[in-house]
Amino acid sequence: MSDTIICPKCQSEFTYEQDNLQVCSQCFHEWDPNEVASGETILDMNGNELQNGDSVIVMKDLPVKGAPKPVKAGTKVKNIRLRPDSDHNIDCKIDGFGAMALKSEFVKKA
Repeated sequence: MSDTIICPKCQSEFTYEQDNLQVCSQCFHEWDPNEVASGETILDMNGNELQNGDSVIVMKDLPVKGAPKPVKAGTKVKNIRLRPDSDHNIDCKIDGFGAMALKSEFVKKA
């Protein structure tokens, strides 16, 4: 099995072909092996790919430096902008807080 395809999400070698997609039997990630990656993709906490303009939901109370209260879990954030070159890779505006940057590991796609 010299032509084994490795899962890009979990690096497992246990993948199989289903229709035109490859599927990982370990993490159930599906992808098109013929699709060329156009830069770094940003994933939410569930592994869903985020894109500019998406809406996300904050899944954890996040303290904000200089603010008296945190961003509460369950807060919906609309129209995000992605910054793949930064540690806080989502730019957004949150009602009551204004412009801020979030980490994609604390949000899920709405």
